[in-house]
Amino acid sequence: MSAEIKITELEKPAPNWSAALAEILQNFSCVTGTIHRTDSVTGLLGLLAHQGIPPFVLDKINTIPFGKGIAGCAAERQEPVQLCNLQIDSTGVAKPAARQTHVQGAIAVPIVSDGKVLGVLGIGKMQPYDFTEQEISALTAVAKVIAVKFTQH
Repeated sequence: MSAEIKITELEKPAPNWSAALAEILQNFSCVTGTIHRTDSVTGLLGLLAHQGIPPFVLDKINTIPFGKGIAGCAAERQEPVQLCNLQIDSTGVAKPAARQTHVQGAIAVPIVSDGKVLGVLGIGKMQPYDFTEQEISALTAVAKVIAVKFTQH
């Protein structure tokens, strides 16, 4: 996989976030994903798009505070957070709701512009997996494109 990932949906003036997420998942061979956007009023991450997330988990990830769970930790740290197998994570990063997805290999990358976290992009696989430096770079590049789109709309 090259560090240059082209997501055609993100080239549109007003992307369909669900379609963009589906393209991202296909490029990274993942089955679950979320895009959260930081709410300027509450400061919470609000769910913008999702795929492969069980309905009973959605209410638990609809809003996420910075510092909570994988996405919240990525937002707080302003750096990618990954777990090879969130089902057996003992760091406390993975929350019970995340385990209910049955995802194992997971990564969340902050969507940042001018030092401000605009949201978080998260993807996951159903098997244990360590994302490579090349994949993390590619996903970070995609997050930068999303940041541009967020600042335009």
